[in-house]
Amino acid sequence: MPAHASATSAAREILTRLHDVMAARTGAQAKLNRVVNIIGEAMASEVCSIYLLRDGCLELFATRGLKQEAVHVTKLALGEGLVGTIAERVETLNLDEATSHRDFVYNPETGEELYHSFAGVPIVRRERAVGVVSVQHSEPRRYAEIEIEALQTVAMVLAELIAGAGLIDESAAAGSDRESGPVRLDGLKLVEGMARGHAVFHQPRVHIDHTVAEDTELERQRVYAAFRQMREQIERITSQAEFGAAGEHLDVLATYKMFAYDEGWSRRINEAIDSGLTAEAAIERVQQRTRMRMREISDPLLADRMHDLEDLSNRLLRIVSGQLGTAAQMGLRQDSILLARNLGPAELLEYDRRRLKGVILEEGSLTAHVTIVARAMGVPVLGRVRDIRRIVAEGDPLLLDVMQGAVFVRPTAPMEEAFEGKLVIGQKRRAEFAAMRDLPPVTKDGTRVTLMINAGLRDDAAALDVTGADGIGLFRTEFQFLVSATMPQRERQQRLYRDVLDTAGDRPVIFRTVDIGGDKALPYMNQSEAHAEENPALGWRAIRLALERDGLMKAQARALIEAAAGRTLHVMFPMVSEPWEYDEARALFEAQFEWIRSRGKPLPMTIRYGTMLEVPALAESLDLLLPNLDFLSVGTNDLTQFLFAADRANPKLAERYDWLSPAILRFLARVTREAGAARVPIGVCGEMGGRTLEAMALIGIGIERLSITPAAIGPVKAMIRTLDVGALRAVMPGWLATPPRSLRGLLTEWAAKTGVNIG
Repeated sequence: MPAHASATSAAREILTRLHDVMAARTGAQAKLNRVVNIIGEAMASEVCSIYLLRDGCLELFATRGLKQEAVHVTKLALGEGLVGTIAERVETLNLDEATSHRDFVYNPETGEELYHSFAGVPIVRRERAVGVVSVQHSEPRRYAEIEIEALQTVAMVLAELIAGAGLIDESAAAGSDRESGPVRLDGLKLVEGMARGHAVFHQPRVHIDHTVAEDTELERQRVYAAFRQMREQIERITSQAEFGAAGEHLDVLATYKMFAYDEGWSRRINEAIDSGLTAEAAIERVQQRTRMRMREISDPLLADRMHDLEDLSNRLLRIVSGQLGTAAQMGLRQDSILLARNLGPAELLEYDRRRLKGVILEEGSLTAHVTIVARAMGVPVLGRVRDIRRIVAEGDPLLLDVMQGAVFVRPTAPMEEAFEGKLVIGQKRRAEFAAMRDLPPVTKDGTRVTLMINAGLRDDAAALDVTGADGIGLFRTEFQFLVSATMPQRERQQRLYRDVLDTAGDRPVIFRTVDIGGDKALPYMNQSEAHAEENPALGWRAIRLALERDGLMKAQARALIEAAAGRTLHVMFPMVSEPWEYDEARALFEAQFEWIRSRGKPLPMTIRYGTMLEVPALAESLDLLLPNLDFLSVGTNDLTQFLFAADRANPKLAERYDWLSPAILRFLARVTREAGAARVPIGVCGEMGGRTLEAMALIGIGIERLSITPAAIGPVKAMIRTLDVGALRAVMPGWLATPPRSLRGLLTEWAAKTGVNIG
């Protein structure tokens, strides 16, 4: 019998026998004792144990294989040992050697030293772990995926059994320890903005009352009907979506629809029904697995696509259970801030934009589909906010300040006053910056600084007119690849590039070739190419990937060249570490140029080639590279973490990631001198240039071209127009010659003395 069929049969056997246990008129302890034996026998497991959450601790309630005297004696705190880790993180563990795991804790009273392999899954109720079911073997072995799924199926039924027997800590499951006073919650800035409104939860939790199916075929038909209804909903929602302009968010919606028709997803639900679950329980089982996989995925882009499946699972579960009400369907009655674990783009589009003022997510990321759509809608979003359901109640007043990365729950009067003041100041400053839109970024002593914007979506180009920027100094072409379900065809790439150039008019647009791979893996890449890397930022990405996968780069080269017909095309290569990489990439573009010319197609007037300086090694070969460059752009984000060997996402290393450290400024000053001597224009296109004090320092060492976020144009321009660059350049060499630990204090003090507006 195939392994899959065998495991499915074992799962059905377990469910059938558990159904009898649940119906039996015996005590709860006797039922649990029978359950561990049923699981152990069906899975040929030497040990099966059940731990339940009681009084804040995980207590061993029943076991087959461990010492019986440990029952009700062995207790673990949440996060303690392997069992405590599973419950705290609501995730699965599957280990061939339990003692090798960093969270392993030895409990001598259980006799578990005899066993090596370990697998455990959480028993989940109301989205929280209320227990753990685990199995162990004396021989080291890793449990098959289908065995883990069978264990998860059992855990679902156990949740129903132990809840009915009153064995679980319902207060912990329900989150009744909700706070009532004012609270500040911090999160990740996804879409900037400020908003006030009342808390509205996106959807009530669907509670599954019955997990074991009486009629498998009937459950399958219920799922098929729910799939049809869900797909009709998605088609209707996406067809009715309205935006001010076409944009990459439309690609996002197309990708979302693709997931709704994914056959693999529906097949997994059918397999769960085959194991003996009801339609609701089968969807929930697959959804739980999806959530656990999301926690295991380090690549944020792949995790974002898992979030789309999570969203669709929620929709499907509501349909099949008949519990269709969401906050969107019931309607927003007042200014509201929406709260959810995560949202899919279609679900966000269901809300009345007149009432929806902001969104707070327990998860979320900068590249998530819902973030892209929210940005197009102009709705501020704060992500990665923990404990929303425990701390916030429906209807609580909220103040959302994404620029500060915070939400204030049940704010006090002083909080309200401070928020209102900041709102007024923000509106006033935006008005002042808007009034400066047509004023040039010229210093007090007459130095003209070029201010450009960073972009990545079609709609971003509209910020040129809003901000009065000089052009787009960095257009991240990979965004189109990241939100697409399949590799964007050359014609589709060409349309995007032409639209951006049309919007920019006579202002330059510097297109960076795709920076994908490593930490930006694409779901449609071959598995051998998208393998996990221990250090993805240092891995197989950007120019390294593009030169090896030259078909991808040739298609992009043709798209860019054809889109720029009759204009100047600016092309920039990322992650170049040696001159030969730049030479090969440029030769590839020039070969495509000749190919297009040979067919008599319109061509750009000229192509200007540049590279990003992100890898410190390239600085040691600039004398070889500069004669072949038309421009050089410093990517300070990656450059700084490479120089300091400090991951910029690691909060413990935040102080090491200081753009005003002497090491960074000395490095940049040397590179600037070399580029100037070779008469090659140099600029900065990282976040460093978008901060007023850091931008002032860059200008002080000779950099006069910055490409920054559109929101930073106003503040940086205001700083430039109050700066005497000659006076700053007179003192900078002395500061760099004998520097303190950081130049931040010196620069701040100098700006205050000379009247520079650093905000």
